[in-house]
Amino acid sequence: MTRARAMLSRCLGPSGAQDVAAAATLDDALRYLGATAYRHDLGSEAGLADAQRAVSATLLWHLRVLAGWQPRAGAAAIRLLASGFEIANVDDHARALSGAEHSPPARRPYRLGALATAWPRLSLTGSPAELRAVLAGSVWGDPGADSPAAVAIGIRIAAAQRTAAAVPQAMRWAAGRLAPLVGREVFLADRALTPPTARRAALVLGWEAVGAASFDDFLRHLPATARWAVDGIDAPADLWRAETRWWTRLRQDGLELLRGSGLDSSPVVGAVAVLSADAWQVRAALELAARGGGSLEAFDVLA
Repeated sequence: MTRARAMLSRCLGPSGAQDVAAAATLDDALRYLGATAYRHDLGSEAGLADAQRAVSATLLWHLRVLAGWQPRAGAAAIRLLASGFEIANVDDHARALSGAEHSPPARRPYRLGALATAWPRLSLTGSPAELRAVLAGSVWGDPGADSPAAVAIGIRIAAAQRTAAAVPQAMRWAAGRLAPLVGREVFLADRALTPPTARRAALVLGWEAVGAASFDDFLRHLPATARWAVDGIDAPADLWRAETRWWTRLRQDGLELLRGSGLDSSPVVGAVAVLSADAWQVRAALELAARGGGSLEAFDVLA
């Protein structure tokens, strides 16, 4: 637990992130980060997307180190909380296998190490159908279809459901992440969830919300564990506002868990939350610097 708290020395913190955001150019922001824990893999002439990915890769390395210090149960919790990195790898792989037009250039997969669940097997698949089959035989479960969109929403909902079930301290984070995700997919993108994905979402949000016929009904039937993330949002097009709210809550809750004196895994979960929120804030700060500098308080307007 002491090591978990010590990992927070790697964070830039709100004031450091604001310094990055206020930089007049992206190059100035990168020079600032070059003297911090985020300097790993950060080229001095990197573009915005590469710089943000390098920040994410640094977070992943910190989580791998933290997981290496934990007993099996603690490492398993970190693996769930870090599942976004495997999801990113699967997203890229699914798009490449589909041969979709206008796909972004192929990126080197995140190096997951012991935080991988099924990525070594998934990375070897050679077709969308094969990818779906391997997902179905893994902890991710069947996404219900093999299109990149179905895979993307399926694995995200699976991650939220698994996290809510296995990491009690993260249950509200998982539910709060799932509410805007399902809302955007169904009521903004107008894509129905596949049956297996809907079943997983219902385990967290309830069938009345998942099966709602309108956005108003969806919001009305959300459980309190998820409603906080979308409170005050009246239209699907405004669900982007939940993003900053979610990350702010993650950091606040993480700090609270770290202040606890219990002997359970709460400090480890809290450290993962604070490290993750810090990396998100640094990525936001880099975007602001690339736009000529600004205040992080205005980032949600630019998102």
